[in-house]
Amino acid sequence: MITVIDYGMGNLRSVVKAVEAFTSDVRISSSPDSLIDSKAIILPGDGAFAMAMRNLNDLGFIEPIKSYIANGGYFLGICLGFQLLFTESEEFGLTKGLDIIKGKVVRFKGEHLKIPHMGWNNVKITGESKFLENIPDMSYFYFIHSFYPEVEDKSWILGEAEYGLKFTCIVGRGNVIATQFHPEKSHKVGLRILENFVKNVID
Repeated sequence: MITVIDYGMGNLRSVVKAVEAFTSDVRISSSPDSLIDSKAIILPGDGAFAMAMRNLNDLGFIEPIKSYIANGGYFLGICLGFQLLFTESEEFGLTKGLDIIKGKVVRFKGEHLKIPHMGWNNVKITGESKFLENIPDMSYFYFIHSFYPEVEDKSWILGEAEYGLKFTCIVGRGNVIATQFHPEKSHKVGLRILENFVKNVID
């Protein structure tokens, strides 16, 4: 069973619908106990970092998610779920994240930049992952975000994009992958990432 975590941050149905193109073995859950029998977890989300961490804490998800990843579980983070993997964020004051990846999430700066960064942007693949098989370099993906991570541990970086500056938009290691962009909204190439994830989980 692939569990999409519901912590009150965004519409999860588009993610579930995209995953259902490759497996019917997917559910939405707001209970940490559901992680026990999950073959994989997906953490999507839109909105503010601080509220997301507060909701995860209130629901009791923080330690179960960290333990799940530490024990080698399959994990996919999308958009806000990507940012939450980092040590902290400066959004609305400094807020601690899951601290899976050392780094700080900061706001785009520059008078010439429209914020949020919204729309299609190409991605340079900089690392190898089983979840990125058959993903052409410099493919276009759909973004909507105002913050990006300054990554301390560069070994996690799998992909980068440019918007005023070069920023990390894909991270991963082992059974973990996370994207700043929305694969479920990124047409065929985005769905291929989801397909790769599902195939690795169910094989």
